[in-house]
Amino acid sequence: MNSNLPYAVHISRDGRLHINGGPTVTPDGVDPSQVVLRILHMDAAASGTPLLANVRDDRSGSIFDFEVMPDGTTQPPTTPTAPETPTVPTAPVTDDLALRLTAAQAAARAHDFDTAVPAADAILQGLAATLGDTAPRTLKAAQFRADLAVLEGDYAHATASWTWIALTWYDTLGPGRRRTQVAAGNAAWSWMQLPPDEAAVLAPDLLSMLNEVATPNRTQTMRAQIEIRLRHLTP
Repeated sequence: MNSNLPYAVHISRDGRLHINGGPTVTPDGVDPSQVVLRILHMDAAASGTPLLANVRDDRSGSIFDFEVMPDGTTQPPTTPTAPETPTVPTAPVTDDLALRLTAAQAAARAHDFDTAVPAADAILQGLAATLGDTAPRTLKAAQFRADLAVLEGDYAHATASWTWIALTWYDTLGPGRRRTQVAAGNAAWSWMQLPPDEAAVLAPDLLSMLNEVATPNRTQTMRAQIEIRLRHLTP
């Protein structure tokens, strides 16, 4: 995908999603906008540059543009600037790793999870073995795997992964960083999609993470939503 060209996103009145003219499968119960974010985040993280999306959502009659940053945050379109200098040194990407990641991304966009998931797991395991579990490149691979879990509807894996990623970014980068906040929000969103039995099991770790990595005013709403749902789950 050429990151210099905007992604053309169309959501029809009945919720069908097309990206760059191609139909994109949306898992049951997932809003198409979440699928757009996951796909663009995977591509932005791989390229290391912001990606622009032109969105036409027929459900609301809205047309708008936004950028997805490599760290998973979104913002209104901006004038291109020089890439931010990394604060943590990273190992160079090998040609083999780049090719494997590109192939996994292509499989994910095609909804071929039988190919994408094992490939992402192998990439993540290889980086963890060579660079360590908490290396920035390993964490980015973990984010790719967590995005895959959302796209295939494996919300238990997504919740556990994003919870761990948020805590690890917090330990690595310190408080107040956008990557940590995005991961925490993704963990909470994924948890809200879980069936009651799985939600009850994963709630303690999720709430503990939210209390640790963010100031109370930033997570107050999501913590309240989680606690309200928990009260309904508890006999």
